[in-house]
Amino acid sequence: MIKIIECPRDAMQGIHEFIPTATKIEYINQLLEVGFDTIDFGSFVSPKAIPQLRDTAEVLAGLTTDTKSKLLAIVANKRGAVDALNFDRIDYLGYPFSISETFQQRNTNASIAESLTRVEEIQNLAIQKNKKLVIYISMAFGNPYGDEWDLEVAANWSTKLHSELGIEIIALSDTIGVSNPENIKELFEGLIPALPNVEFGAHLHSTPEKVWEKVDAAYKAGCKRFDGAINGFGGCPMASDDLTGNMVTESMKMYFDKNNIGTNIDNIAFEKSLAKAQLVF
Repeated sequence: MIKIIECPRDAMQGIHEFIPTATKIEYINQLLEVGFDTIDFGSFVSPKAIPQLRDTAEVLAGLTTDTKSKLLAIVANKRGAVDALNFDRIDYLGYPFSISETFQQRNTNASIAESLTRVEEIQNLAIQKNKKLVIYISMAFGNPYGDEWDLEVAANWSTKLHSELGIEIIALSDTIGVSNPENIKELFEGLIPALPNVEFGAHLHSTPEKVWEKVDAAYKAGCKRFDGAINGFGGCPMASDDLTGNMVTESMKMYFDKNNIGTNIDNIAFEKSLAKAQLVF
């Protein structure tokens, strides 16, 4: 059995025309019927940075409680974490920790060193509220800025975050779509046995035709947690003007179904979500 994390937050955040709050609520409530392990539904960040998500608190207030899916919200600093932790419905906080200095500044207006301090602050707050912090190691598979990178850098940061700060969920993130079966296999195969108490996830961006080969490489390397977005919508607006979309959820589902890998997804509810997505995006 694997976990699929559906990411409407990631799908919506780069869209310039504001999606009405009621539309977001209706769409996410439909996703909550599908059986996804977690819905990455919104973020508590500056509305100047991500205007599309300025209504995250209002969206949360309209979400159904009749679901087994958990809710995850992205935060970029202590203030955002405090805001998010005011809501009991939120199970996970997510923090984008880039191992590219350039991208960390672009994405969170902080250096890697400052971000490490933020992670410690947010982790302490999350523990106090009995919540989990998910760290996204962004640019884990390379960056376009010429910043120092290799697979060992990604592995070392993962080890440090777990051993020093107690992070138990780490999503290796390919922010710009540069991962391939070889580096996916090498990174997951190196880290999963080395850090058995960490739940590693794959948050990979991809063109649609490469989804299967990336999922296949990660799954066979031991990954059991996959982020995606219906139709592959989204991408990081802080990374590039030419966005590489999220992993296509329906393609991942086809891969898992074909290989008899359990997902807990209700097929009828999933088809309804596919239809509703066409009305949202």
